[in-house]
Amino acid sequence: MNRRLLMWDVDRTLLVGGGVGVEAYAAAFTAVTGQAWAGSLMAAGRTDLSITPELFAQHGIADAAPHMAEFFTRYAVEFGARSHLMRGQGRLLPGVSEVLAALHSRPGVVQTLVTGNITAIGIAKVTAFGLERYFDTAIGGYGDDHAVRSELVLRCRQRAEAAHGPFADEDVLVIGDTVHDVAGALAAGVVAVGVATGATPASELAAAGAHHVLDDLGDVEQAVALLAG
Repeated sequence: MNRRLLMWDVDRTLLVGGGVGVEAYAAAFTAVTGQAWAGSLMAAGRTDLSITPELFAQHGIADAAPHMAEFFTRYAVEFGARSHLMRGQGRLLPGVSEVLAALHSRPGVVQTLVTGNITAIGIAKVTAFGLERYFDTAIGGYGDDHAVRSELVLRCRQRAEAAHGPFADEDVLVIGDTVHDVAGALAAGVVAVGVATGATPASELAAAGAHHVLDDLGDVEQAVALLAG
């Protein structure tokens, strides 16, 4: 039986959040620091542990470390209060539900998340669209695990193999929409699958070294064949 470990990015690979995460982030920042939110940063493909110190610095807070634990806790609370807005303001990307369901039915295929979102937010986003049943979220790699994306891949693999047994390098796939997803997979020695549903075109994902590139997941049969092996 072919065994596969599929590590899915969340934002703009599976879904578009419609700004709900940014709203929660801004509210949490103001609640923790007392400052009005005025931040701006390209976050796609990066981790919350990497992004947050830069955003605090934009507001004149040079050392974010003393605030991080409280901030992430409050961020999860603020997102939870808004998660019901995801379906109205956001959307699933083409083919996502069908591909995840088909893969979930395949023996030997384990699906989880590797996302720059902190654990609570990453899980809440997929839950808002009813996708959580397709993932073993306990073994995922999240943006509060480490600042470096490749470390999320490595930690996810360690957790997955502890729970499900070993996977060959060629049977561990990272699926994401940015060059950061591709670089994280390559640095961890596993397969990079680019999906050009974000801001990065297919040509750039290929140039970054992705082993496979899809325009989107709309061709369900093609995507399942590639990902299931």
